[in-house]
Amino acid sequence: MRIKLLFVSLLFAFGLSAQATNADSTTFKGRIDNDEYQVYIVMDFYKRNIVCPRQEIFGQNPGYFGAKRDTRKWIIEDADVKKHTAHLVIINDYGSEDLEANLTLNHDGTYTLERTEGSTIKIVVNGKWVKIPKKLVFKRTK
Repeated sequence: MRIKLLFVSLLFAFGLSAQATNADSTTFKGRIDNDEYQVYIVMDFYKRNIVCPRQEIFGQNPGYFGAKRDTRKWIIEDADVKKHTAHLVIINDYGSEDLEANLTLNHDGTYTLERTEGSTIKIVVNGKWVKIPKKLVFKRTK
């Protein structure tokens, strides 16, 4: 009986901690934009059901990084959410470059994407490659 009670208690405690961890399912869902570089992130790090336009071969993923002036996308392959920060693994649309980054919800409602290791995200603007800074601030799209 003790073992059964202990087992039920553990299951209940695990269920509560899992609910607390996943209680907010909107912080990392939707679209956020950076006007300076004209780039954006489309994400749903909870359901991981985003299909990148023109890159359907990658299937459903947590999201992607795109640019208004470039058709290429960087696919978010993995997103591990812990409170107000998501650790991301991102690849380019050819799979030849990858990086890791953190996306953090700031106190003012903006988001900061910071590359922690790997390749620099690059987009094409007017036929020339533009490197995206290591740290970039995004605002939620209305």
